[in-house]
Amino acid sequence: MLQISLVLLVVSICTFALIMRHDPRTLWSGVSLLWMLLCLALTLFFLLDAYADWLAEHDILMNILVVLLLLTVGAALAFPVILIVTLFVEGIRVIILEGLKPANLLTMLFSVSLYLYLAVWPLVGGLKTGAFWTKFYMAVSLLFAYMLSLMAVYLLSAALNLFHLKKVRGADYIVILGARVIGKRITPLLAARIDRGIALLPDNPDAVLIMSGGQGTGEETAEGEAMAEYARQKGVDADRIIVERQSESTEENLLFSRRLMEKETPRVIVVTTAYHVFRALLLAKQQGLKCVGVGAKTKWYFTWNAMIREFVGYLSLTWKRHAFVAVLIGGLVVIAV
Repeated sequence: MLQISLVLLVVSICTFALIMRHDPRTLWSGVSLLWMLLCLALTLFFLLDAYADWLAEHDILMNILVVLLLLTVGAALAFPVILIVTLFVEGIRVIILEGLKPANLLTMLFSVSLYLYLAVWPLVGGLKTGAFWTKFYMAVSLLFAYMLSLMAVYLLSAALNLFHLKKVRGADYIVILGARVIGKRITPLLAARIDRGIALLPDNPDAVLIMSGGQGTGEETAEGEAMAEYARQKGVDADRIIVERQSESTEENLLFSRRLMEKETPRVIVVTTAYHVFRALLLAKQQGLKCVGVGAKTKWYFTWNAMIREFVGYLSLTWKRHAFVAVLIGGLVVIAV
């Protein structure tokens, strides 16, 4: 079994490396990482079993392998509890610091829902009797488990797309995605995006900034115009700025920005807030735009709330396939139970 686990580990490492090298803008990047970690845990387990006598004589190495195995398995087992507590605490902070608004309740509601599913639902479901309730309980449990797994993979894939082994260089265009402006004033969130884009210019001396954003309700000017003015005040040469002023969504940001690029196969960096990068990359991939994403930092307590919104946004993009999975789960439960 040790030989098999080693082969699986090597295959999983190669698969993960190939996906990250070719195009990490997919949920398969997160899936391949989880598979690699699982193969690593299995390999450590069989390694400890196969060489138990030899390792017993080498305490330091034995302890290292045991700690690695415990960390790998323990992280997976403790993940639900850590996630519930983290979301609950951050949910409270969002409400305290940002106000009691529907959009700010997502983190809190999700943590409570997760607790109810893991702790309360099994007890309530176990009290139900009859074939209908059994099937209903199993169908809801499987669907909830699927959605949690999907969200975990989405978050992991999003994190992987923010990680770059080396500096991002050689870009022709740096597209900075717009966000709401107050009158003509740049908000801190949007300023962080622009500053992050400007910081990329020294490593990309031939790149042009594309400030992308139209004029929304309550805004005195197009977001792209306000962003361009902010960049000029920061010392960016006007010749290195292109303004896109028509878009009203992330999808349009990317689509209209692409039309302003003169090169047929441009090298592009997309800059937005960190939690928004992965969904922007998925939209860019749908449009056939090859690019990498760079994230601007934002308040940590707000990130969880925003990530849940981003996941909901991802579901809206891919709802057909997930609706099919839901129907499939319901059909299998009806047949099997």
